Amino acid sequence: MSQNKRKIDYPIRRFLFLCLGLSIMAFGVAFSIKAALGTSPISSVPYVTSVISKLSVGTTTIIMNIMFVLIQIGILRRDYEWFQLLQIPAAIVFGTMIDVAEYVIAPIDVSNYFQQWLLCIIGIVLIALGVSVEVMANLVTTAGEGIVLAICKKAPIRFGNMKVIFDVTLVCIAIVLSLVFLKTLDGIREGTIAAALFVGQVTKQTNKVTKGIEAVFLSE
Repeated sequence: MSQNKRKIDYPIRRFLFLCLGLSIMAFGVAFSIKAALGTSPISSVPYVTSVISKLSVGTTTIIMNIMFVLIQIGILRRDYEWFQLLQIPAAIVFGTMIDVAEYVIAPIDVSNYFQQWLLCIIGIVLIALGVSVEVMANLVTTAGEGIVLAICKKAPIRFGNMKVIFDVTLVCIAIVLSLVFLKTLDGIREGTIAAALFVGQVTKQTNKVTKGIEAVFLSE
C-alpha cells in the first residue's frame, strides 16, 4: 500500500470508528432512559429539557453540545483549535443516533425493578464501550469533554477533578430544571449515581478491548 493511500485510509477509518463509538454511546443512553432509573450525568440535562420542551432527547442533546462548543470558544478565545468545530457534526451524529436507538428498543417491555436495573447496567456498559471506541478513534473530543479540557487549560485543575465537578454541575442543573418546570424530580435517580460511579470503571476494562482493535485497524 502506498504512503498516499495510507494517509487517505486511516482518517476515514478513524471517522468510521468515531461514528461507531458515538452510536454505541447513543444506545447506552437509550437503554438508560428506557430503564427509567435516571440517566447518566452527561444526559441528565438533555433528558429533562426534552421532557420540558417536548423535543426529542436527541434534539436537546445536539442543542446542548452546540452550546458547549460555543462555551469552549468563549473560554479559550485565541487558543481555541478550530479543528474542534468537528464536535458539532459529532454531536449531530450522537443526537440522531439517540433518537434512532430509542426507536429501536421501544418494543422492549420493562415490568419490574430487576428488569429496570438490567437495562440500566446494559446502558452503563454500552456508554463505557462507546467512550472507549470514541477515544480510540482519536479524531475529536466530545463537546462535554471539550469544556472540561478548556477549563483545565485556563485553570490549575486536574482533568479528573474537573470532570467530576462538571458532571455534578450538570446533575444539579437537571435537578433545578426538573423541580422548577416539572414540579417533580425526573431523570435523576439511583441509576444516575450508578452511572457516575461505574462508567469510568467499566471504561478501564473496555479500553483493554479497544486497544487490540486499534492495533489491528488503526496502527500505522
